[in-house]
Amino acid sequence: MKRIGARRIGLLGGTFNPVHIGHLRAALEVAEFMALDELRLIPSARPPHRDTPQATAEQRLAMVELAVVGEPRLTVDDRELRRDKPSYTVDTLESVRAELAADDQLFLLLGWDAFCSLPSWHRWQELLEHCHLLVLQRPDADSEAPEALRDLLAARSVSDPLSLQGAGGQISFIWQTPLAISATQIRHLLATDRSARYLLPDAVLAYIQAHDLYRAPNA
Repeated sequence: MKRIGARRIGLLGGTFNPVHIGHLRAALEVAEFMALDELRLIPSARPPHRDTPQATAEQRLAMVELAVVGEPRLTVDDRELRRDKPSYTVDTLESVRAELAADDQLFLLLGWDAFCSLPSWHRWQELLEHCHLLVLQRPDADSEAPEALRDLLAARSVSDPLSLQGAGGQISFIWQTPLAISATQIRHLLATDRSARYLLPDAVLAYIQAHDLYRAPNA
């Protein structure tokens, strides 16, 4: 079958410990707004900037897979679990890019806090060689980018994310519906034997309960 036009692929990485409605709603909004062919959720197996998650990488992957059932625009990519080294984003981008056509557009989704921490990332200056950056801005995020990123923003920012050109190399911002949900909050609720229902998909909550995840150590 002949390929028609460049594909548009989004990537959203994270520990997903556990995946929740905030992750999923942000992913779906971007997939729709940007008219992506696919938005891949990529669980981090060995996150270099965080403590080891309470749930194993395999459990977190299983929860993300359950979360996207029935939503064709969202898919799951397990490549970081298949690598026996820290989950550096630049390695993931290189790996994904190698599987795409030269003109396919690749978009890496980052929250504002993650974007501001980019200068601490492994080989962060190379990210834009492989993709565009879409920074998810919430209306209450009024802090300024760190000085290390200001020149990059001045040179690479595009005001309208729908006008990003080429396979990669530019940065744009997308305003998000603010959902004040965090995985930390959910883990705390579960550890104190309170309900986390409606903060994450029912199938994910059922998996957590079946595997007795996030309970307090002496519960």
